[in-house]
Amino acid sequence: MSGVLPMAALAARQGFRQILLPAADAAEAALVDGLDVIPVDSLTALINHLSGARPIRPVPHARIELQVDPHGADFREVRGQEHVKRALEVAAGGGHNVLMVGPPGAGKTLLARSLPSILPTMTLGEALDVTRIYSVADLLPADTPLLRTRPFRAPHHTISHAGLVGGGTWPRPGEISLAHRGVLFLDELPEFGTRVLEVLRQPLEDHIVTISRARGSLSFPANFMLVAAMNPCPCGYSGDLTRDCTCSPSTILRYQKRISGPLLDRIDIHLEVPRVEVEKLGDDRLGEPSQEIQPRVEAARERQRRRMEPVSLVSNAEMGAAEIRQFCRLSDPCRALLRTAMAQLQLTARAYHRVIKVARTIADLAAAEDIAPMHLAEALQYRARRLQ
Repeated sequence: MSGVLPMAALAARQGFRQILLPAADAAEAALVDGLDVIPVDSLTALINHLSGARPIRPVPHARIELQVDPHGADFREVRGQEHVKRALEVAAGGGHNVLMVGPPGAGKTLLARSLPSILPTMTLGEALDVTRIYSVADLLPADTPLLRTRPFRAPHHTISHAGLVGGGTWPRPGEISLAHRGVLFLDELPEFGTRVLEVLRQPLEDHIVTISRARGSLSFPANFMLVAAMNPCPCGYSGDLTRDCTCSPSTILRYQKRISGPLLDRIDIHLEVPRVEVEKLGDDRLGEPSQEIQPRVEAARERQRRRMEPVSLVSNAEMGAAEIRQFCRLSDPCRALLRTAMAQLQLTARAYHRVIKVARTIADLAAAEDIAPMHLAEALQYRARRLQ
């Protein structure tokens, strides 16, 4: 039965202390504290329980252990791309959105699929939120009452508007809600429909998606990290040093224009992912493993949670203008650097605030109390590339 966990949570909030459910769904509902869940496997058992002839014992509340996804790719398997791995560590450290641009075979997909291995472990509250969404969507495995790892969703570029956002006669969560508190990976970003991409703008700002129907409207949470990848042109080799590009300048411009400026502004970190040299591909030495990077990310997120506990935010990417003024005070040298960058890079007001948020994350990874010019300089290099 779909939606068991949200129904059980609602029953507990309304003061119920016991709920009777089919035995197959009882373990899911037992995640709710303060609620006795009675597993019923037949109508006869239900009658015997209600009459007192043969009471059914409640399902015991299981001990919950959350974890980082053990089945994802590992950063140690990525050859080269040290600057990209550093940028993804920053993205994970603050929950920032990322766009990777590079030729085919540069490792963009492997890098994206390695990202979950360095994300912080979900809190119990986050795990329950994600589990509720999958329960409503009827995607919760029968033997998994609680999702213990952050979701990673990678829809194909042929996905429909309803598939990405959610919809249907009875609205169901789409991919952006199924990626809540995890990663939404969009490979070949310009190949997605324009309408599909533009609908991402509001959830990226508000972290919620509202589906309206004649009978009313329904809102689903959509607080996800967007990780997008694309080629620089249709053939993929514009700017490549080893292969010639076959695309005309007008073709490249039309290709890049499929991604609007407002959507690009909502992506905090822009990365160029070059082709890996043959010498590095043949090197048997492994890179830094994810299990060494993840504790640094975890520590940075913990600093953010403590700092922003009064405003109920958990990551720097969630900050608005008011929180930036409160938690991201800049020294005079930082302000001077940012003014110069605004003029040279032609940053919008939205991009200005996103640079500050990324700089705050870089400072958190360095365990620094204040944002320093070097933190701001690194954040600015992630905004330097703009699609024309």
